[in-house]
Amino acid sequence: MRLLNYTTQYFALLLLGVITIWAVAFYYAMLDEIYDSLDDGLENQKILLLKRAQEDPSILAHNDFDKHVYSFTPISAPSFERQQERYQDTLMYMLNEEDYEPVRIYESAIQANGGYYKLKIITSMVEEDDLIEDLVSYLIGLYAFLVLCILILNNLLLKRIWKPFHYLIDQLKDFKLDRKTSLTTAPTKIEEFTLLNTTVTALIASAQRSYEEQKQFIENASHELQTPLAIVINKLELFIEQQPLSDEQLVQMASVLDNLGRLTRLNKSLLLLSKIENEQFQEEAEVDFKQLLHQSLSDFEAIAAHKNSALILVEETEMSYRMNRDLAVILVNNLIKNALVHGTPGAPIHLRLKQHSLSITNQGTPTPLKVEDIFARFKKSGTNEKSTGLGLPIAQAIAVKYQLQLAYSYTDGHRFTLTFPI
Repeated sequence: MRLLNYTTQYFALLLLGVITIWAVAFYYAMLDEIYDSLDDGLENQKILLLKRAQEDPSILAHNDFDKHVYSFTPISAPSFERQQERYQDTLMYMLNEEDYEPVRIYESAIQANGGYYKLKIITSMVEEDDLIEDLVSYLIGLYAFLVLCILILNNLLLKRIWKPFHYLIDQLKDFKLDRKTSLTTAPTKIEEFTLLNTTVTALIASAQRSYEEQKQFIENASHELQTPLAIVINKLELFIEQQPLSDEQLVQMASVLDNLGRLTRLNKSLLLLSKIENEQFQEEAEVDFKQLLHQSLSDFEAIAAHKNSALILVEETEMSYRMNRDLAVILVNNLIKNALVHGTPGAPIHLRLKQHSLSITNQGTPTPLKVEDIFARFKKSGTNEKSTGLGLPIAQAIAVKYQLQLAYSYTDGHRFTLTFPI
């Protein structure tokens, strides 16, 4: 949810609560004012009727509400003393409305023309149902108007205020550490946004420096380690050829060369893994995986023949994906090599290429592997001393880089499935 919509949602809920509380308070306050006004009117009408009775005593004979809004009922002196002023709400049938309507009745005792009378005066009052209905209608209109004002305010004023923030977000989305460009920020007078821009710019600059230093270290390490290792291996090989050695010495020299070879492969694998994680493979193109598989199978044909294992490829469709071609070759080769190294000699290795997936299945240990250890670095499931334990971690790193899913399953064999985004 966008920030503007998030704040609008809370403003709308808060406004709804405030208006609801205000509406209830306003309703009862308005009713109180209406009753006060009605009561004042009834008392004024009583005073006018008393004056009129003095001038025209005949009105004292009106004892019902058929033609008038008042009635006089003769009472005794004791009743006159006991009678108190009171107000009462009731329903009365109105001929003009042909229905019962709410009225307010005022009762009081008066003395006129030498007698005592109970005076009743009625007045129409507002129906509470109609009042509530009208009030709710107006409040809904007010609420909708205020929410509309908030939306307009958010989209015009607040959107403009947050413009530097969104500009920074857009810059960060497109930013790449390998690009030697600085992060640009929008000018703003808001202190918090200025602080954010300054902090992010400083962090980006620091990250770029670290990236360049790490990149330089990887390049230097590649040359500084690979060259001495190659020299040592060459000198040992020359030494073996030029010097007469006993069988025991030859065995020891062979062990040294094997360890140096493993160290060389390990160094190359670690450097490759670092380059992948540091985004140093930027070139991308559409890679034809059908063609790539044929090339890889041709490369591994001799190794498969040595293990007496057939490489069986089933192609259900053409499939291509945009990525770095060198990494695509490494990804496929590592998966095939893993199947050959850990597969049972003489057992076939099945490869299946579908529209959005590539699976490689081999026979090996009769039990499933530990899923948590499969892609862990330096974890080896077999006893192959030449293995660096980095083949599958490198394949996983390449898959993650290009949003591919590399998964392991065990069903009549060990299967690695590479799933491509649809």
